[in-house]
Amino acid sequence: MARRVRVRVPATSANLGPGFDAFGLALGLYDEVEVEVTASGLTVDVVGPDAVAQDETHLVVRAIRSTFDLLGRAQPGLALRCVNRIPHGRGLGSSAAAIVAGIVAAAALTRADLGPEFEAGAAANPGNPGVARPGALSYKTAADPGSVADPWSVADSGSAVDSGAATLAGSAWMLRLAHDIEGHPDNVAAALMGGFTVAWQDVEGACCLRVDPFAELRPVVFVPTMRQSTEASRGALPDLVGLPDAARTLGRAALLALTMSAAEPAGAAQRARTLFSATEDLLHQPYRLPAAPATGELVARLRALGVPATLSGSGPSVLALAVGGEQAAAAVGAASSDFSVAPLSVDRYGAHITRLDADK
Repeated sequence: MARRVRVRVPATSANLGPGFDAFGLALGLYDEVEVEVTASGLTVDVVGPDAVAQDETHLVVRAIRSTFDLLGRAQPGLALRCVNRIPHGRGLGSSAAAIVAGIVAAAALTRADLGPEFEAGAAANPGNPGVARPGALSYKTAADPGSVADPWSVADSGSAVDSGAATLAGSAWMLRLAHDIEGHPDNVAAALMGGFTVAWQDVEGACCLRVDPFAELRPVVFVPTMRQSTEASRGALPDLVGLPDAARTLGRAALLALTMSAAEPAGAAQRARTLFSATEDLLHQPYRLPAAPATGELVARLRALGVPATLSGSGPSVLALAVGGEQAAAAVGAASSDFSVAPLSVDRYGAHITRLDADK
């Protein structure tokens, strides 16, 4: 067993408008968790603006314990240091990041080797959008920080590498465990795999497809001071929606997936127009936005400027999917004093492991 690891996990935005409980986008804002195996006991040191539990109920600890149980390992003592940068209760995947951090840290600590279907998959090579292949989990060591740019580097399995969309293969067990803890797969898929993800459930559990979104995408996040629990936001949703609204949203979701994946080459102006149409939603946002008037007003203001803007997850943050620097600047300029503004990159790697112990 390894003794000490550090995991970096990105913030995520789910839904992206019409992709309710399915779409996710990994963002360049990160929580970091350092985990050390000890003889006994538990210590949790948290750095960040939000008050969180520092005992066995801490979400990272719960995820670590669940992973050790799944892998049939005895529960060790733990010492955690968490640096939290993702704001809590704002629709940016803070709980998903904690869950993924715990699972990935535990997998790294145990050096899980459970055969091909249990091996961690590779994140896409940024030089070849949407490419991944199965392989064994490998690590970037603190002593050799330049050794592995991709935290999920893989050995050649002898099989061809598919271009285009990359399915979640080796890391399926981690996604499914994360989904079991979180309750829905959209945020955890993007936090684990990076890029743009589509998640769903079948008879075997949660599944995921990920691609690198088009290069000109410039996400801008608007974060209000108010918080919103996912449970409370879901409580505003109706049990049934009309067929016309469902059909229209389904068409927009399909269009969004194609536009985000760069499947259709297009200039920036054309892509921005298509993305604007693709982010229209009638399934959940009309029912959630009335509870957050400032958020609804900002979404409307951005869309009046032609900027593709949506509720980030269950809110109350807003995500602008700007195309190019000019539209990103227009989005930033639309913010009010009710929101802090964060222009962010797209994270294309997902959860990132650094081994801190000398033993290999």
